[in-house]
Amino acid sequence: MKNRLLSFLISTCLAIAFSFVNANELPDELNAPGGVVIIPINSKDRPKAFFYDKRVLVIGESQNWKAIIGIPLKIELGEHKLKVVSNGVEANYLFEVVGKAYEAQYLTIKNKRQVNPNKEDMLRITRERKLISKAKINWREIDNVPLRFIKPAKGPFSSSFGLRRFFNNQPRNPHSGLDIAAETGTPIVAPAAGIVTNAGDYFFNGKTVFLDHGQGLITMYCHMENISVEEGDIVDVNDLLGTIGSTGRVTGAHLHWSVILNNTTVEPLLFLKAE
Repeated sequence: MKNRLLSFLISTCLAIAFSFVNANELPDELNAPGGVVIIPINSKDRPKAFFYDKRVLVIGESQNWKAIIGIPLKIELGEHKLKVVSNGVEANYLFEVVGKAYEAQYLTIKNKRQVNPNKEDMLRITRERKLISKAKINWREIDNVPLRFIKPAKGPFSSSFGLRRFFNNQPRNPHSGLDIAAETGTPIVAPAAGIVTNAGDYFFNGKTVFLDHGQGLITMYCHMENISVEEGDIVDVNDLLGTIGSTGRVTGAHLHWSVILNNTTVEPLLFLKAE
């Protein structure tokens, strides 16, 4: 009887500890544009989830799955639905997206072609957009997706995610990442394990690396001075990716760090581990 009781207590403690660890590994939730929504799904087998036809990351175990949804910055406020398919049965999970006010940022770019590209530039940009889009939609089916990141470079955060941007007083897309200001040559490291799916030099982004962490969770590192990895490399947390620079459209040396979920850029701070 004592052995059975001891076994039960040990099992219960382990289960609680496992749940606690899993809870800590989830990103912070923010049901607003640029945020992350977590939807519990009760299903015996691993379900597939879709948000406006885009595959959504799902983690967990039987009867305890969670869909981790990236919410676009330009989404309409109000009620939205997650489509879930399990064993051939389709169900809709409803959730609310509320408003969030993002500040405006006005930047002066000395190279006017970086604001109003010429015809040759546009041909290059069009070619590069295809490569960048391909990297953002990459899907790798794995179970253990890292959902908490270390900071990829030392330095203060400068431009925050979601800023409404104006270049030379001309409106442009909102800021799709989080900037870390640091001197040229400052190391950039992998915030979690992943695979390098793209490493290139682009018109706007400068020298850039994409990491695939699994199930549509992608991170992007822009404006690098040097790249230390190449496509296909497998990296672990804290491995060197390259160094901070000022390549592409910039006003100074910094790292632009983006986190992408279901082909949607979201707030990187929601994934950052406490230091």
